[in-house]
Amino acid sequence: MEVQGRSSDDAQRRASTASKIIIGREEIERYGDSTIGEVLKRLPGVTTGGRPGRGGEVRMRGMGSGYTQILVNGERMPPGFSLDELPPDQIERIEVMRAPTAEFGARAVAGTINVVLREALQRRLNEVRAALSSENGQVRPHLSWTRNDKLDDQGSAYNFTVNAMQNRQQDDVNSRTVTLVPDTGEQTVLQTLGHTSNTRKSLNMTGRLQFRLEGGDTLAVQPFVVVNSGHSRSYFDQTQTPEVESGPDHYNFNHVDTLGDNHSVMARLNAQWNKRLSDVSRLEVRAGVGRMTMTTNSHRSEFQDSTLTRTQDDQTKSRDTSWNFNSKYSHQLEGEHNLVAGLEGEGTGRTQNRDCLQNGSSCAYLLDFGDDVDASTRRLAAYAQDEWSVGKQWGFYAGLRWEGIQTESKATNYNVSNSSSVWTPLLHAVYKLDEKSREQIRASLTRSYRSPQLNDLIARPSVNSQYPCLNGVPCGTNAINYPDRMGNPELKPEMATGVELGWEKYMTKGGLISANLFYRHINDLIRTVTVLEDVSWSSEQRWVSKPRNIGTAQTYGVELEAKFRLDEYFETALPVNIRSNLSLFHSEVEGIQGPNNKLDQQPRYTANLGADYRLRSLPLTLGGSLNYTPSNTIQQTTLTEITSDKKRVFDIFAMWNFSASTAVRVSATNLAPLSYGTGSVSVVPARYAADGTFLSPAKIITGESTGRSFTLWQVRLEMKI
Repeated sequence: MEVQGRSSDDAQRRASTASKIIIGREEIERYGDSTIGEVLKRLPGVTTGGRPGRGGEVRMRGMGSGYTQILVNGERMPPGFSLDELPPDQIERIEVMRAPTAEFGARAVAGTINVVLREALQRRLNEVRAALSSENGQVRPHLSWTRNDKLDDQGSAYNFTVNAMQNRQQDDVNSRTVTLVPDTGEQTVLQTLGHTSNTRKSLNMTGRLQFRLEGGDTLAVQPFVVVNSGHSRSYFDQTQTPEVESGPDHYNFNHVDTLGDNHSVMARLNAQWNKRLSDVSRLEVRAGVGRMTMTTNSHRSEFQDSTLTRTQDDQTKSRDTSWNFNSKYSHQLEGEHNLVAGLEGEGTGRTQNRDCLQNGSSCAYLLDFGDDVDASTRRLAAYAQDEWSVGKQWGFYAGLRWEGIQTESKATNYNVSNSSSVWTPLLHAVYKLDEKSREQIRASLTRSYRSPQLNDLIARPSVNSQYPCLNGVPCGTNAINYPDRMGNPELKPEMATGVELGWEKYMTKGGLISANLFYRHINDLIRTVTVLEDVSWSSEQRWVSKPRNIGTAQTYGVELEAKFRLDEYFETALPVNIRSNLSLFHSEVEGIQGPNNKLDQQPRYTANLGADYRLRSLPLTLGGSLNYTPSNTIQQTTLTEITSDKKRVFDIFAMWNFSASTAVRVSATNLAPLSYGTGSVSVVPARYAADGTFLSPAKIITGESTGRSFTLWQVRLEMKI
């Protein structure tokens, strides 16, 4: 008999000094989710962007725009990579850390999500999953296969997982922009109606070769490949009331057709060597290389009353090459001290080339600025930490991390060189109210930061195609809702001081109740602001959207969680597993008038409620969950306010176990779907020349965009052979 296993998810959470949530295979598979975003949305304080039921950008504490650190096997993925490209079948567990640690890095103002890929098992096992999904009449096939087996009798093993899927989506386009001149009551309405369709095929492969060496050493090699190919098509009709004559500084059209395709390949190879130096000392070395290539093509045709007025063809090719090196030394000292020190290095280089044709000729937008970019980022870090257990009740963690980032970019007339370095002290403590650790209190005092994204640093302008600047033609002003865009090489990193205070109580039958308070004070907040300013590419002022350091902000909130079985509280109740959480958020940005001067995309709260039950008389498991995020209004700048609708996602599933190795799962994601919309209101002040001459009146521009969401039905066969 061979028995294998590891600590339960809650046991690992309870044993960690720093606040950590562990999501294992059982929880990942519970609802049969098709994306990681759908798995994470049920966790305390986690929200996702995009339409309901579609996954999207993952945010902790409702904080988007890079505040949440996303890692795969402890490493950052290249730009352009999305967590939704990783099928849940390839994931061993997900680690959610609410506060930064020295080992995982301090670029985690909101927290860290570390996705750990499947590990090799010490036994032969084949897992096959075949699924068929349907959303809005579009069928999506999905096939995955995982194989585990031994390599020898010394403990060496391997794991291989391959996923093939096809994703099809169709959506409606419905947007409306109203421009009002308050002084005269004059109003212009721009209505856009249309349709989009997307098809994406993907192949994901990951594996792990794990070798047991002499003296207890191990060597693991892990390849990871993601191949994507997508095609899109859209059309929309645009009407403007009253009609406006087209001019040289603004293109008008009433019908647009677009075609697009994209192809990407990402390949990474990582190796990890664990060396046992003595009974109390260990050395871990990790190294990896990777490359991601992406090609996108688009064709746009604009028509005015069935007459072709303009075509534009764009092709962009980009290549990211990355490397990383990590070394960690662990030493167990006397007095229950565990000392860890490490060195890290990471580099990413990006080459991007763009070709553009308008009406068959080279695009005439700002040719002197160029369309090619060559950029690189290098990061070095060193850290030391000490975990100290004092008796059976106290645990302390003290860490110090230094991290330096150097960014360089080369583009015609717009070269960038930016460097920054930060010291981040980190303190965590846990106090166990009883010797069995069933009830404990946590506290953390940390410093974290958010570094500017590469695209935010590149100073090269991008002129809005609706108000172009043509060679040899005078260039006028544009509209606030059609701004030019530009990076800012002078951006400084945001620095945040954070406090966490939590309470956890673990139940005898596996449940828990927890409450966690958090606070962050952020300096040098980065926000993209649209300002009317003088520019080198126009004789008139233009509206330019540009990231800037605008001052300070603070955010705080509480995260409540309860997981339990009903029969633990009611003896006559069925053993139904209940999972619930409620997270409340509040933030304020200094220098912007309230009441909605909040951090980008942060809602007031988010709530989850889920339950599942395995019938006693039948091999049937039933479950469901409800996720809710209310509507939201953010005062983005003094002149602009943005809104988003509420999101309510109701999921259910039923799983029939034919045997211990074969099961069929039927699930529905986003039952009773709601429409989802976003909007904005911008106030444009009246414009005057330097001599006081009146140029244009004040305007209020209101925009809104709505679209339907849909129910995703899925049938999946799961087999273990």
